[in-house]
Amino acid sequence: MKKHIYIYSPSGAVRDKAAFKRGIARLQALGHEVEVDQDALTGYQRFAGDDAIRLAAIHRAAASKADVALISRGGYGLTRILPGIHYKKVAKAVEQGMRFIGISDFTAFQNAVLAQTGAVTWAGPALCEGFGVSGEPDDIMEACFDDLLVGQGEGAGWRQHREPEIIASASATVGLNHCTLWGGNLTVLTSLLGTPYFPAVKRGILFLEDVGEHPYRVERMLTQLLYSGVLARQKALVFGQFTEFKLVSHDRGFKLSSVMDWLRQQIKVPVLTNLPYGHVATKVLLPVGATVDLTVDGRDALIFWGSR
Repeated sequence: MKKHIYIYSPSGAVRDKAAFKRGIARLQALGHEVEVDQDALTGYQRFAGDDAIRLAAIHRAAASKADVALISRGGYGLTRILPGIHYKKVAKAVEQGMRFIGISDFTAFQNAVLAQTGAVTWAGPALCEGFGVSGEPDDIMEACFDDLLVGQGEGAGWRQHREPEIIASASATVGLNHCTLWGGNLTVLTSLLGTPYFPAVKRGILFLEDVGEHPYRVERMLTQLLYSGVLARQKALVFGQFTEFKLVSHDRGFKLSSVMDWLRQQIKVPVLTNLPYGHVATKVLLPVGATVDLTVDGRDALIFWGSR
């Protein structure tokens, strides 16, 4: 089914022009109409244009009447322009059927929109890293994207890591209904704490991922969420993929699973692992701000947001 996809750059400058072109070609080959924002390839310092240019790109995307507004890439830049976003225009576009999709730095936009309006956006691929790869895009990612476009996406299922703690913990069997799914990149989300752009979610299912962050830094950010009371308001924590970090000899066995063990001792809610989402090729698409159900049976987990 042909859809109108608007490509824009609200964060970092596009450095890989070849990936950008491949991504557009791939979406067109799938039969979609691709509209590229006038400043999608603009550069200013490390950003895709100065703050005013990137704000204008967001507002053009919201006004484009496209079915999908897809970011070109993440990087950094959205947190500094959050006060300038016209959130009512974004929410109106969502109400009219537009899906805003992105990853990484886009976490700032998604959670700000949720905090300011309650509108649902989508955690998923960016153009370059998702569709602009050399060779074929990941089958699962592309299938989830297609399901969203045709209105068939209803949930995401996966298998957790094979850890004794998972089977022995309260997360072995879980049934949660009518929870708010939210989260994204841990570093970006934590940077919003104490601002008007951090959602005050109660009864939440918080999903998290990150890239290039050593486990001790992951734990430090989780500690901030814990001590600020955020984790106490959640019904479950779901960890996606944490990639591209390097352990060192003086870690002496301290690794990401050590962080998970520590966290399970601090909170009473299920801590789930291995959600296929993050800075990896294989990723599902997740509705940030949607009401969802969560079921867990041993290692098998399912987040469901389909028709009830």
